[in-house]
Amino acid sequence: MVGRKGRRVLFMALPLEGHLNPMLQLAQILHSNGFSITIIHTTFNSPNPSKYPNFTFSCIQDALSPTQFSDLLSFLVELNVKCVEPFKECVGKLLRSDEAAEEPVACLISDAMCHFTQGVADNLKLPRIVLRTSGVSSFVAFAAYPLFRERGYISTQQQVDCNLEEEVEELAPLRVKDLPLIKTEEPEKYYELLGKFLKETKGSLGVIWNSFEGLESGALRKVSKEFSIPMFPIGPLHKYFPSSASCSSLISQDQSCIAWLDTKPPNSVVYVSFGSLAAITETEFLEIAWGLANSKHPFLWVVREGLMKESEWVEALPSGFVESLEGRGLIVKWAPQQEVLAHSAVGAFWTHSGWNSTLESICEGVPMICMPFFTDQKVNARYVSHVWRVGLQLEDRGEIERIIGRLMDGNDEAKEIRDRALKLKEEAKVCLQQGGSSCSSLEALLTYILSFDSFTFQPS
Repeated sequence: MVGRKGRRVLFMALPLEGHLNPMLQLAQILHSNGFSITIIHTTFNSPNPSKYPNFTFSCIQDALSPTQFSDLLSFLVELNVKCVEPFKECVGKLLRSDEAAEEPVACLISDAMCHFTQGVADNLKLPRIVLRTSGVSSFVAFAAYPLFRERGYISTQQQVDCNLEEEVEELAPLRVKDLPLIKTEEPEKYYELLGKFLKETKGSLGVIWNSFEGLESGALRKVSKEFSIPMFPIGPLHKYFPSSASCSSLISQDQSCIAWLDTKPPNSVVYVSFGSLAAITETEFLEIAWGLANSKHPFLWVVREGLMKESEWVEALPSGFVESLEGRGLIVKWAPQQEVLAHSAVGAFWTHSGWNSTLESICEGVPMICMPFFTDQKVNARYVSHVWRVGLQLEDRGEIERIIGRLMDGNDEAKEIRDRALKLKEEAKVCLQQGGSSCSSLEALLTYILSFDSFTFQPS
């Protein structure tokens, strides 16, 4: 532990699993480098303070209902409206507190999707830095939305007149179908949200990326050219600490799957998990189940409560399905993913291509089968399969058995993908070492935060 810097950093996270974890990881990194930490959080999906005894937690009354969460777009819009006043009141109190007198607040670090925090920060004369929890490449796609609308790529949500397979020339190798859309009856509402998110990111004093130069150097150059603010690619954030210390899952993890993996040969198991937000139909669920069973490969399948729209958990499985696997398959409600991916038995990861999952798989050298659902997941999947070439994209669920075989049967293609994945794993490891790109970027970030001494806070 380095000496304390006598400065405090405020954090505001988006209260979703894939956003909260990297924010808390970043807070841990800054704390280990001498900063005191205050986490401002909503009552909805609030983190567990007992896991972070060195942090101060401050809860705001957000008036968000769990029922709103079923519609992700509406949830994000409501959060950016309902949190403004309670957040402003909370930060104002923190800036006037005895704690702040002893340890002056250096800045606010907020999730990029919490765009409302920029207006509050401006009002309070508080420096704001953004944490972008998704990849840089998907951010480039988001930033190009006005151009895409102008070109007619996304003139309507249904894209009925577009060739979905057409390559988007400005962002090759993305196709029209890879653009980060979300299914909604109100596309204009989505475009408005994106506009505010981009505007307030550009209006911040810098962006912290959970990525590294060796992975997304081209995208970083593009963003740096368009956004004239400092960029700090310091990821992968979860690799700064042991896996047990870097995850604050909102869902209880089933540790028994690790003992099950211990009984399997190296690179033999297909790990399947579609994250904390994806939802599938019963028909899709059964297609996945039979595809896994017919592949003849061992599999660990995370079936989260709420994954299926029509069932609580695995009631839709045919009678005797699990027994017929004879121990070759294990189904759990949630898994300690970082530990699973680091396990020698895991040979492939069938994923929804969320950024955290993608980065965790890259860091362990595990090839991916990509089945994206929405927004940045589509971009991530395309980059995995066609830029980094460390996985395959599943675009037809009728091909499940065949695509598992392509990655798991030891053919030349599978060997080349695995070799590339292991090379990228090494790059992710090197970037965090002394003199590595992420290590240097973190040092620059620490210096930058300390440079905010000259700001005079004027809380109202």
